[in-house]
Amino acid sequence: MIVVHRAVEWQDTDAAGHYHHATVIRWVEAAEAELYARLGLDLMGIVPRVRYEVDYTDRLFYGEAVSVALWVESLGETSVTFAFEVRGPRGIAARGRMVVVYVSRADGRPTPWPPNHRSALVSADRGKLSSP
Repeated sequence: MIVVHRAVEWQDTDAAGHYHHATVIRWVEAAEAELYARLGLDLMGIVPRVRYEVDYTDRLFYGEAVSVALWVESLGETSVTFAFEVRGPRGIAARGRMVVVYVSRADGRPTPWPPNHRSALVSADRGKLSSP
């Protein structure tokens, strides 16, 4: 599991005064990138999203602190399903899942995870990784 910390910035809000729904995917992708970096995996450009779902349970307002937890929920032959939670000052504000597929750099087609990538992803949940 990786936990990253953010604040709701002005550009994250919409006309209703709270965070815009698209902000969550940016925060989740930031957590995903941090997870890959901590695991020593260079996956930029070879793990496209094939599914994304989120339930919004609370509003977040400008300036509020948020934490984004992301973890491996399941690992398939060519895909990984991440689960995530976004927490604000009143508790969980959003939760969901994102599925990415590992593709070949050569032809962009789904391909099995290399053994070192698979073992890194499997071990990711054995300890909590946190960023400031």
